[in-house]
Amino acid sequence: MASKRKRSTGSWEYVVKKKGVLPRPISLTFYDEAEGDRYVAHLEALLAKGIVPEEFKQREQARGMQSLADAIDEYQRAVHITDDDIGILKQLRVVIGSRSLMTINHDWAESWVRDLQAANLAPSTVRKKVGALARCLDWVMRRKDTMLSVNPLRTLPKSYASKQGGRTDAERDRRLQVGEELRIMGVLRREKPDDRQRPLDLPDAESLTLMFTLALETAMRLREIYTLSRDQVDLKARTIFLDKTKNGDKRQVPLSSVLMAALNAYLAALPCDNLFPQWDGSHDAERLRATSGRLSQQWARIFSAAKCDDLRFHDLRHEATSRLYVRTTLSDIQISRITGHKSLAMLRRYANLRGSDLANSLW
Repeated sequence: MASKRKRSTGSWEYVVKKKGVLPRPISLTFYDEAEGDRYVAHLEALLAKGIVPEEFKQREQARGMQSLADAIDEYQRAVHITDDDIGILKQLRVVIGSRSLMTINHDWAESWVRDLQAANLAPSTVRKKVGALARCLDWVMRRKDTMLSVNPLRTLPKSYASKQGGRTDAERDRRLQVGEELRIMGVLRREKPDDRQRPLDLPDAESLTLMFTLALETAMRLREIYTLSRDQVDLKARTIFLDKTKNGDKRQVPLSSVLMAALNAYLAALPCDNLFPQWDGSHDAERLRATSGRLSQQWARIFSAAKCDDLRFHDLRHEATSRLYVRTTLSDIQISRITGHKSLAMLRRYANLRGSDLANSLW
């Protein structure tokens, strides 16, 4: 039998318990005692049969996802998301995770975007953060126990990321300049740079050289390269098969004659399945990010020794994509199948053709 008590407000509070059926007691409030008695009697009859009304199931489910942090945790457990989104949501969980889902509305969305802009973040960075959380809230809304009737991040205006008088998007168009590729290869061969007393210490110079060649010949991303295993390389078919890429798609990357020669020699002497010793074979997101960080720092040292201080490893993807445009007659669609760009708009960001290259194509 449920317990009941009259509250100081004149209402009646009922507490219903059913061991083995309800995970915790249900508290109900009625202003009419007779109405409360009838409803609770009906509820107890259902519980006695092991039936929990749907409204209480949903209430119990919603109880476990009260905050943004809860939503982010549940979303990551239920959905396979990109590594970029994992990293962004991890940061957001710390910064805004305590906010109740009940307070997520359009006013909050606009206020949060203003906070991001106040931190002087680039519009592209703002869009990445908003996009990652918007995808999480889309998933929350699809649940039956949702506390959201609309995703407020989807109601922001198109220009939400740009702040009047603030930072603007600066598309990076860094490509290798004359002589830079030769200087980098010299550093990888342990040649002493003119302004240094000794060559750069590179214990894994051979694997780093192949990494550099793969980047320039395929436009593959750093993580796609260093996580390669022997069974992904098909020399007979002249392809590398990528099972898991940044955007979640699978793709086959064709191999140039330059890369074929480099891989033939490298694989013949490879003692294990993983192509690169810098990776321990773990696909744990944290360890992958740590490996990417270490390799990025190592490549920064190499580029600095080669007097390419403002060069980043990801710029090699720009360079490789641009070379596909300059050196081949492949269409945009064909190039996108090699590089893995989902949209032609994104692909053209990387196709930063030199004016001189375009001029040579004119009459």
